[in-house]
Amino acid sequence: MAQEVTPARTARLGRAVGPVPSAVSGAVLLLPGGEEVSDRRPSPVWATAFVRALGRRLARAGRDEGLATHVVHYRYRGWNGGAAHLAGDASWAADEVVRRYGDVPVCLVGVGMGGRAALRAAGHEAVNSVVAVAPWLPEDDMAAPAEPVKQLAGRRVLVVHGTNDGRSDPELSFRLAVRAKKANREVCRFEVHSDGHGLHQYRSEVQALVEDFTMGTLFGHTLARPLEDALAAPPPIGLRMPLAAGFGRSIRRG
Repeated sequence: MAQEVTPARTARLGRAVGPVPSAVSGAVLLLPGGEEVSDRRPSPVWATAFVRALGRRLARAGRDEGLATHVVHYRYRGWNGGAAHLAGDASWAADEVVRRYGDVPVCLVGVGMGGRAALRAAGHEAVNSVVAVAPWLPEDDMAAPAEPVKQLAGRRVLVVHGTNDGRSDPELSFRLAVRAKKANREVCRFEVHSDGHGLHQYRSEVQALVEDFTMGTLFGHTLARPLEDALAAPPPIGLRMPLAAGFGRSIRRG
């Protein structure tokens, strides 16, 4: 009896969040969290409530600008060491955006392990900006190469992290941001004081920050003053910028 061949797994774009504009002029790819090691296929509801809510918010904000918003469905739940499956799927998704919509700018928005994928896949030629929310990053290891940052050159980068995150060490995202800032001035990082990995206490502020950054980087909207200040400030100031309570309700643009 012939051995049954297991079909190769493929990543895919989820259905667009909200209606697809008749003329797409920019795209957001939402990258959910994952696991460090796992060859299991993500479930259909793998994207967290935070990712889905953020996608709806961005789709509404960018409706008149021609924004297409998609959640990326990974092949595997795990990063899986050197295979870096989630980063590969993020790059594939950027290729798919170009195939579907043409030469439009892409913002990668990742959460947890998806934040690592967004940072790693930033070198794709279609990507002009990256958002990493509570990114999971590996511990410093003298025997292993440091997490790369050269691919972030020429992109605008926003990192957001809760100071009480017990799952993704915020100090590791700060150290990566310091190295990235040396290669690229357009890097900023906001700290959400006393919040944890899920950023439940300041969820609306985090979503407003990501919305403002995304609309600014994809469509040239003026950034909120705190974002402008964070991008312009030298380290460590611009990499430990506190996210103020009420951000999004009291934005004053410069």
